[in-house]
Parts: sequence; structure tokens; C-alpha cells
Amino acid sequence: MSGSLPIVTGKRLMLFSGRANPKLADDIAARLRIEVGAVTLKTFSGGEAYCRYEESVRGADVFIVQSTCNNAVTGVTANDALVELLLMIDAAVGASAHRVIAVMPWFAYSRQDKKSALREPISARMVAQVLQAVGADRVLTVDLHAGQVQGFFTKPVDHMTALLMLAKYFQDLDDDNLVVVAPDVGRVKLNDKFADMIGADLAIMTKERPAQQVAAIGYLIGDVAGKTAVLLDDIIDTAGTLCAGARTVLEAGASKVYAAATHPVFSGNAFENLANVPFEQIVVTDTIPLPPGAPSNIVQLSCARLLADTISEIFSDGSVSAVVGGENQLF
Repeated sequence: MSGSLPIVTGKRLMLFSGRANPKLADDIAARLRIEVGAVTLKTFSGGEAYCRYEESVRGADVFIVQSTCNNAVTGVTANDALVELLLMIDAAVGASAHRVIAVMPWFAYSRQDKKSALREPISARMVAQVLQAVGADRVLTVDLHAGQVQGFFTKPVDHMTALLMLAKYFQDLDDDNLVVVAPDVGRVKLNDKFADMIGADLAIMTKERPAQQVAAIGYLIGDVAGKTAVLLDDIIDTAGTLCAGARTVLEAGASKVYAAATHPVFSGNAFENLANVPFEQIVVTDTIPLPPGAPSNIVQLSCARLLADTISEIFSDGSVSAVVGGENQLF
């Protein structure tokens, strides 16, 4: 059957894609040597989303690939993608799927994991509760902004990391003069681990946020003079923090500066901001598709193998942590 992987036990793996990141879903399916299942997805003129599976999912393990992000090509926003994912989960549950697994390489609202002011929602918790309420049996995601978001779920969360592939990229540069620069003290543990992985020194910046999505660099702790600086974070959004940090390390004497992050949100004036700083390269993954007009110095690595291997382990009741050598809880 199209989109299914028959197993001698009678279990079936079926992979479907929402409209947020269909290219990644195609690449995952290719790694699994299956086809993406047929599903009709559309948005009515009134703005409501519609979903219908075009083949039976009865008794199958249904994996739904949907980063809850914008996609300028398909016309969905982050909120559209979230609602579409919920509808796809509900439809699969109603069609008697054996298990429904939400594959969310980018987990929207993960930054809103606590109250920062009075009368705010804990949005990440709400998203977790809604995913479970509609019937998701487990969630597969990559590099959550805050690892404790897993605690909002009572169902299993398979938390993978793209840091190993990012580390390999910088190891392959064969530059023995690297220094990893943490953008703020909250990312020191992550950056220290990354520095160990690539055999680099570590520097730390302090950061203040005078307003939401506005960053100001306070101090740089560590030696970057004459070195190749790698600014590592989990997300690049408006790139304000990244660009402020890059200017700081260049003013401190760094010879070159790279940026690295798992999730290329790239919202607002991100591309304009990045163009104003002489980055050698900005290395990201494909958890989120790049918007049109991306600068030529952006390098995008694929998570397809990581996710395909993890899906295979989930389906076969194998070891998910073995996919990344037990290093899937780096922060």
C-alpha cells in the first residue's frame, strides 16, 4: 500500500506530512524507503483548515511530520500549522490508527515555558495539553528551547538533538583556532558541551532583554582575540541577539565569526539584520524551511536521517537514545 511499510508482525508504519515542512517529510520518507501517505489538506476561504486521509490508517502507527512554523510557499502560519496538526491527529485517531505520533521538529511556543509576568499563559504547557487531548500517543521533537517542556506531557516525548550534526560540521572545517561563544549564561551548559565536542575553547556573554525580542549584550568573558568565534544557540529568530553578539566578539578581536543554531525561525527583519554583520556562515538545520530571500551564507543541514532513524526505533520498540549515542539531553 502507498505510504506504508509492511512488517512480518503485521504492524504498519505510515508517514504523513502537514503543509509546514513537506520537504523534510519527503526526505524522511526517502530514508525510510517508503512514500509519504496521501492526505488532503486545504484552507477554506473563511480561514478554517480541512484534513482527510485518502487511504486507510486502521491499525497503523501513524507518524505526522509537522513543524509548527510558517511556510511562505504553502501559505501556512505557525498557528495554522498547529491547528492543522491537531486536525490530522484527531482524524487519524477517529480512523482507528493504532498509535499516532506527532513529529514536531520545531515545537512552537516552547519559549513560553513559564510566566515572566503576571497574567501571562504558560503557552508551552497549553500546547502539550491540547496535543494529548486530541489523541497524540507520543511526540518526537528536536532541541526544545527548554528541556523541562517535556514535563508538561504525561505521554512519552522523544527529545532528539541536532548538536551532533552541527558539531561534525565544525569539526570538518579543520580549524584548530575555534572558540565557542555562549550568547548568555543560560546557554553555558549547552555551549560548554558543544565546545568539548569540537575541541574548542569557551567564552561567555551576558545578555539583557529590555523588551521582548530585543537583546543587549553586557559583558564578554573569555579570550576571542585572533580566533574563529562560533556563536551557538538553539534558535535564530529576529537575529538581534546573534548580531549583537557577533559585533561584540569582532570588536574584541575575533578574526572570523560563524553562527550555528538548530531552528531557523528567521522572523521580522532577520535577514536584514544578518546582512549587516560579516558572518562567514550561518549554519542551521531544516527543522524549519528557509523563507524566500535567504542570504547565500546560510548553510542548511538536514535532520532527515536523525528523524528517520528515530522513527524506525519508535516503530520497532528499539532504543531512541542509541540514535544519538545517549546525547539527546544536552541541556
